[in-house]
Amino acid sequence: MRLLLVEDDAMIGEAIRAGLRRDGFTVDWVHDGETAEQVLETESFDLLLLDLGLPRKAGLEVLSGLRTRGNGMPVIILTARDAVCDRVQGLDAGADDYLVKPFDLDELAARIRALLRRKSGHSAPAIEHLGVTLNPATHTVRRGVEEIALSPKEFALLHLLMERPGTIHSRARIEERLYGWGEEIDSNAVEVHVHGLRRKLGSDFILTVRGVGYRVRPA
Repeated sequence: MRLLLVEDDAMIGEAIRAGLRRDGFTVDWVHDGETAEQVLETESFDLLLLDLGLPRKAGLEVLSGLRTRGNGMPVIILTARDAVCDRVQGLDAGADDYLVKPFDLDELAARIRALLRRKSGHSAPAIEHLGVTLNPATHTVRRGVEEIALSPKEFALLHLLMERPGTIHSRARIEERLYGWGEEIDSNAVEVHVHGLRRKLGSDFILTVRGVGYRVRPA
């Protein structure tokens, strides 16, 4: 899943990005509100992590603009402002969650997973489809009782496809969700990941829709 982090403190931003990448998230990072607004108007993300005290444009302005444009992306505010009135203002402006610094990165990752579950319509922590169970919290995949070892990109691709079985994802959309800014993408990277998943989960678990993209076989 691809996240946008908006944080002007270099040390905090680097720690958050590194921790979330270890948890399997693709994280792009900008340092000010104006850049965040420009990026949000032109690119697509699954969730926004937003500081409030930003240079060039305040976090609440970025959030209000996002909601005014009708963008329903989940937003978690990350800030040192711990007053009740600040939390109320942030939530009323359209944030889905509010986390006060300093916070534990495991807790942040858990809150992100909870919001992404809600966005995709899943209440259970694990996703099950056709005998395959994927658990984002533990980064495990099982087929029946057998645990299947996947690379981080294979896991991310399978997670994307299993969120909405039957939905077709183009190669461009898959690349957008699996790779952040500055990451090299081989021309056949998606095909390689799909081939790896088919080898481990069965050749008919992921279907190719010729000229369109890939999808998980419907139940």
